[in-house]
Amino acid sequence: MDIVLNLEAEDVVILDALHECSPEDAVCCQDVATFERSKKLLIQEKLKNVTIQLLDEGGYAIRQVTSKPKNKALNAGLLNSRQITVIKALEKVLKHCKNEGIQLIGYSDELVALPSSVPAEEISSAGALDINCHDVYKGADAILPDEST
Repeated sequence: MDIVLNLEAEDVVILDALHECSPEDAVCCQDVATFERSKKLLIQEKLKNVTIQLLDEGGYAIRQVTSKPKNKALNAGLLNSRQITVIKALEKVLKHCKNEGIQLIGYSDELVALPSSVPAEEISSAGALDINCHDVYKGADAILPDEST
């Protein structure tokens, strides 16, 4: 659960929020001054796996920092903390898509967006917007071996 700080929150309130924040949460600041003070307090407290976000007027994160353990050993094949932070940001974007009535449809090699109001039988609508996935999205057909050969 994200913790949203009031404008110009006091240091004691910021510290409480930082200590309450679990790795899947974020401390959200509504002004730059609170965001900057939160970063300084996070460094001072030496807390690990705490995310601080600066929100714009619409509630979207425009800046984010996450504290990491020093010399954290990375296991081969596992996501590192920076990658996990990016995934958490993606999950928040997907939640905003849901809140705004946007559905994402995955095809073998592309992802498209449609309004949630479009019925399932009309999913191939001309109103679908192709999403530039920057070669990150790959459908299962593209990565699984072809069984017919």
